[in-house]
Amino acid sequence: MFQGTQLVFYTQQNHQHAGQPLHSWLLAEAQRTGLQGGSAHYAAEGFGRHRRMHAAHFFELADQPVEIVFILSTEQARLFLEHLRQEQVSVFYVCIPVEYGVLGEKDA
Repeated sequence: MFQGTQLVFYTQQNHQHAGQPLHSWLLAEAQRTGLQGGSAHYAAEGFGRHRRMHAAHFFELADQPVEIVFILSTEQARLFLEHLRQEQVSVFYVCIPVEYGVLGEKDA
């Protein structure tokens, strides 16, 4: 078992960075910088810090909320956040202390 950080970003499907959807860019950048995994989760609806409702509509998914989750060492989380600051990414995030591990793998 390891101690680390759950790093979670919240955005909408239509938010962009560097010409790509922000959630896709975050996952690609995490992979490019050597992080071991991440996931994007889509929500039916939600609201953010500006109190505006965001929802997936039948004909339009652009405003659909997206949560991007990484489980990292605390140092990896710190370095990734610093990298995002340097890239001038604008996104809401939370860092949560976690214990993590892998079951059933002899190498873990």
